[in-house]
Amino acid sequence: MKITYSVIAPIYNEIDNLPELYRRVKEVMDSNGESWEFILVDDGSTDGSMDAILELAAKDKTVRPVIFARNFGHQVAITAGWDYARGDAVVIIDADLQDPPEVILDLAKKWKEGYEVVYAVRGEREGESWFKLWTASLFYRLIYRITDVKIPVDTGDFRLMDRRVVNVLKQMKERHRFPRGMSAWVGFKQIGVTYKRAARHAGVTKYPFKKMFRLAINAITGFSYFPLQVATFFGFFSAGVSILAIPVVAILRLAGSHFFEGQATTLISVLFLGGVQLISLGILGEYVGRLYDEAKGRPLYIVREAPEDNK
Repeated sequence: MKITYSVIAPIYNEIDNLPELYRRVKEVMDSNGESWEFILVDDGSTDGSMDAILELAAKDKTVRPVIFARNFGHQVAITAGWDYARGDAVVIIDADLQDPPEVILDLAKKWKEGYEVVYAVRGEREGESWFKLWTASLFYRLIYRITDVKIPVDTGDFRLMDRRVVNVLKQMKERHRFPRGMSAWVGFKQIGVTYKRAARHAGVTKYPFKKMFRLAINAITGFSYFPLQVATFFGFFSAGVSILAIPVVAILRLAGSHFFEGQATTLISVLFLGGVQLISLGILGEYVGRLYDEAKGRPLYIVREAPEDNK
């Protein structure tokens, strides 16, 4: 049977959200009157989410479970959803219901107008602290300014993509993934739809500051050479300071000044240069580490259970 819409929801310990997520997505997609499927990717949950997904699949054939052998991460779970999606249009949505399923119809409307990537723009955000809002705003604007691809600000993974876009994304097998950047990189005809992001329905966030920081590193290193350029700048800056300091110190010494005498000045200079070198090595290490991960050629994920019919 030809599928028009594939809705993908990565699941990690979302047992309290699954029933309401399923109910609302089903209500929205059934009202659309077109064929659809619901791909629930269990990312190594430990709270019973896997069993709940399998129960839903046993009762409703539109639900297609993809069960990971362990936790591989949110971004990889999205990738698995792409791999198993059969629809002409593929929607990514979070399981916490902060992204209202009702907005899918607005995304679909733009798709039918001819747009191939329709991303949801967060106009308002409920139930989030000022620190979360500030760091999120900083993250999106930093990524927009320093990456080689202009990723729309205030957007998450919630979006609809045409089958042609998904087919291109499936060919991109890098390990450190940033789907919203990847979908911007491929191009095609894109547009945003503004919506009000709701508070989390139940449970706790799966993206604390540590994971957000890691995601930012993946986004920057995956789409920009800016950190390497910063390291080069520090190198030239420290070298320039040293060149300027040599005649100044020589003149002061000849003039009998005692300003630069003692070990403190030498120690500070050595610590400064050592810090610059370590920062530069750390930046290089991030890129080299990514090359090492790519060279190993391991699969992005391993499934314990997945639909056999993927056509």
